[in-house]
Amino acid sequence: MTALTLSTAAAPGLRADAIVIGVAKGAGGPSVAPGAEAVDKAYDGRLAAVLETLGASGSEGEVTKLPAPSGFKAPVVVAVGLGAEPEKDAGFDAEALRRAAGAAARALAGAKKAAFALPLAEAADAGVVAEGVLLGAYSFDAYKESAKETKAAKGNGKAPLAEAALLGGKPRDKAYKAAIERAAAVAEELNRARDLVNTPPNDLNPEAFAAVAQAAAKEHGIKVQVLDEKALTKGGYGGILGVGAGSASGPRLVKLSYTSPKAKKSLAFVGKGITYDSGGISLKPAGHNETMKCDMAGAAAVFAAVVSAARLGLEVNVTGWLALAENMPSGSATRPGDVLRMYSGKTVEVLNTDAEGRLVLADALWAASQEKPDAIIDVATLTGAMMLALGSRTYGIMANDDAFRSAVHEAAEESGEPAWPMPLPEHLRKGMDSPTADIANMGERMGGGLVAGLFLREFVGEGITWAHLDIAGPAFNEGGPFGYTPKGGTGTAVRTLVRVAELAAAGELG
Repeated sequence: MTALTLSTAAAPGLRADAIVIGVAKGAGGPSVAPGAEAVDKAYDGRLAAVLETLGASGSEGEVTKLPAPSGFKAPVVVAVGLGAEPEKDAGFDAEALRRAAGAAARALAGAKKAAFALPLAEAADAGVVAEGVLLGAYSFDAYKESAKETKAAKGNGKAPLAEAALLGGKPRDKAYKAAIERAAAVAEELNRARDLVNTPPNDLNPEAFAAVAQAAAKEHGIKVQVLDEKALTKGGYGGILGVGAGSASGPRLVKLSYTSPKAKKSLAFVGKGITYDSGGISLKPAGHNETMKCDMAGAAAVFAAVVSAARLGLEVNVTGWLALAENMPSGSATRPGDVLRMYSGKTVEVLNTDAEGRLVLADALWAASQEKPDAIIDVATLTGAMMLALGSRTYGIMANDDAFRSAVHEAAEESGEPAWPMPLPEHLRKGMDSPTADIANMGERMGGGLVAGLFLREFVGEGITWAHLDIAGPAFNEGGPFGYTPKGGTGTAVRTLVRVAELAAAGELG
C-alpha cells in the first residue's frame, strides 16, 4: 500500500515525481485552491490562467498535468479538480478532497513519490486526503503475469504510487498523526475487501474465505469460530445449508468477535457471502453470471469493518457474521418448491433459488440475535430491484427503527458513501404468505428490494434494533474508475460500518 508521510516542506524544494495541487471551479473560471500558494507564486500568480488555457475548468475529478516551474525539484505539477468553489469562509467538502486525492493517485500510477499540496485546514482534512490517496492508488493484478513483470522492472510500468507526502500536514501534531493512522488502517482493510471481491470464485470458495478470516483474526487478536457443514447441520442452519447444497464447496458460517475491555455497547454486523451465485436451479440468464463473484461483497465489508475496529482499538464490542455459501445447480441443489427449516425454527418455502442471499442472512441474523447486541446491521448485494431504484452508486438502508436508520444514513454520508433511506411497507408482507410454510422467500415483484428487507426482518430477534444495507448497486463497479473508486470491487459499506462503530464507542449512536 502507498506509504504516507506528513510534511512541512515547501513544494519547490521537495524531491518528488510530481506536485499535486487542487483547482476549484469558480464563476469566472478555474481558481487555485489553498495549499498551492508556493506553486502559484512560481508561475507568477498566473497558474489559474495557464490551466484554463490547457482546458482545465476545476470540475470534479479532472486531472491536468503541466511542467513544473523552473527551480522545482519535481518535474511535473498535477492539477486535480475539486468541483465547485466553496462559499467564502467555507472549506472544501470532505468528499471532494477525498475524490480529488484519489483521482490524482490513480493518475500517478508508476510514480515513486508525489507531494500533495491540497487544502488541509485541519487534521480531519489530512485524514480524508490520505484516505483518498490510499483508495485511489489501489490496483488488483494478482492474476496478470505481465503486470508482475512490469512491476519488477525498476522505474517502469504502472505500479501503484509508492509514496505520498501530504504538504501542510503537521508531523508532530497528535491529531494529524491519528487522522492518517486511522485512514491507513481503514483503507488497508477496505482494499483487502476489494481484493476478496475481485478474486475469482475458483480461488475463493467458502472454505477459502473462512481461512482468510481466520488468518486475519489471529493477526489482530480477534476471536474466530468457523462452523463447517457438520456443525451447521448439527445446529440446524437450514438456510445456509439449503443454499450451499448444490455446490461441491461446502458452506461456512464464520463468527469474528472483537471485544474491548472498555466497551459499553455491542454491535453485530452480518454479511451475505455468496462466493458465486449462478442462481441455482433458478439459473440466471446469459449475461448475468459474469460478475457474480461479487455476491460476497457484504461479507467482505463486514470482515473488513471488524478488523478495522480491532486495529483502531475502538471501545465497542463488534461481532461479525459471515454467511458463506456457493449457489450452484446440481442433483443435490435446493429446488423451487422445497421447504427449508431455518435456524430460528421458522420454515421457508423456496419459490426462487436465486433469492438465496436472504436465506443465508436469515440464519446469520438469528444467530446474531441470540447474543442480544445493542444493534444489528446486515450488508448484502441483495436485489436487482434496489439497483433499479437507486442506480449503481447509491445503496439503500432499511430498518425497524426510523431513528437508527437515520443514524446509519448520516454515518454513510459522513464517510463518503452515498446511501438513501428506504421504507418497509407493511402491505408488502402479505405477498410472502405461503400455503405450505411460515413464509415464502419471494413476494410481490414491484418493490422487490423492500420485500427482501421485510423477509429479513422476520429473523431479527424481538426488541433488537436492526438495519439492512442493500449494496447491490455500488458494491461492484462495471464502468470505468472515478475518483478513488476502481473498476471492480469497491469495498462499499466498510467505511459506514466503521463510522457506526466509532459513534457507538463514543456513545453517540442513535
